[in-house]
Order: sequence, then structure tokens, then C-alpha cells
Amino acid sequence: MVAPNAGTNIKIQSYKHNGNLHRTWESTIVLKGTEQVVIGANDKTVVQESDGRTWITREPAICYFHAKHWFNVIGMLRDDGIHYYCNISSPFVYEENSIKYIDYDLDLKVYPDMTYDLLDEDEYEIHRDEMKYPGVLDRILYNNISDLQRWVQQRKGPFSPGFVDQWYERFLTYRW
Repeated sequence: MVAPNAGTNIKIQSYKHNGNLHRTWESTIVLKGTEQVVIGANDKTVVQESDGRTWITREPAICYFHAKHWFNVIGMLRDDGIHYYCNISSPFVYEENSIKYIDYDLDLKVYPDMTYDLLDEDEYEIHRDEMKYPGVLDRILYNNISDLQRWVQQRKGPFSPGFVDQWYERFLTYRW
């Protein structure tokens, strides 16, 4: 797999299991790009929903994607600290100047004090039935939720102290 170069402006595209485009972030600056990990940042970027609605992100965010884990992590810099929104998703692929992944509805919302809530289990169950997720996928996703919760508890990867701040400082060097 080819990786995006640091400094490149890319899109992020979220799909559903049935192949339908779910959501697109129009502009993210790559801060680190390898075949295994992509770290990007955006601020006040346009997001387009599948129904055509658009909105603009409110704060700077550091995005962490991994090619082997079934989740991605967005660290949002807010006045009261860093809030994380973690999508339970397929590992990413990079093609056509875009990070692409399948969103499986389940989300882990992590607060600045590192407490967290698992969200959207009802939405996941509806889509699991509608799109006929195989049983093995259900196990993969719930195992990755456990891994993600361990990462939060151990302050690993994007949850480690200083991770988001360090990458945000790098992002500021690309802004003009």
C-alpha cells in the first residue's frame, strides 16, 4: 500500500459495510504517513454527510489511523482539555488521495479525565441485522473495543500524555 506524504492535503472518507459513502472530511493535512500509521490534522474543515448536509468542525483535531487496528481515534483540542472520539471501524486504506474506512457505528467517547462511554450500540445492532454482518466481524469489533479501552487505560498511542499536543504543534507549522 502507498502512504501519503507529510504535508499532503487529503480527504477522509467513511463508508458503511454495504459500500455506501457515509461521511467525508474535505481537508486534512498529513503529519505522518506510513503504510501502517497515518496521523493527520484538521481545523474548521467541511464535513459532508451522505444525505448531502454539510457542517464545519468546531475545533482542531488530530486524527490517528492504523492499518492493523479496527478503530481510529480523533483527539479534539477543546478549552477544557482533549476529548477523543474513537470510531470502531475497519483498518484504513489510502487510495485516490483519501483515507478510507468502514464505519461500524460503535464509538468510544473519551473525556479529558480518561473516563469513557461506549456509544451507539443500538445503531450497530440495527445495521448488523440490516447488512448481515458475519459473526466473525462481531467478534473482531468487540475485541478491538477491548483493545481500545486498554489503550485508554494504559495511556497508549494517541492517548499517551503529550501525543495530541505534539502533533498539534506540528500541524501549526503547516498552516499559512
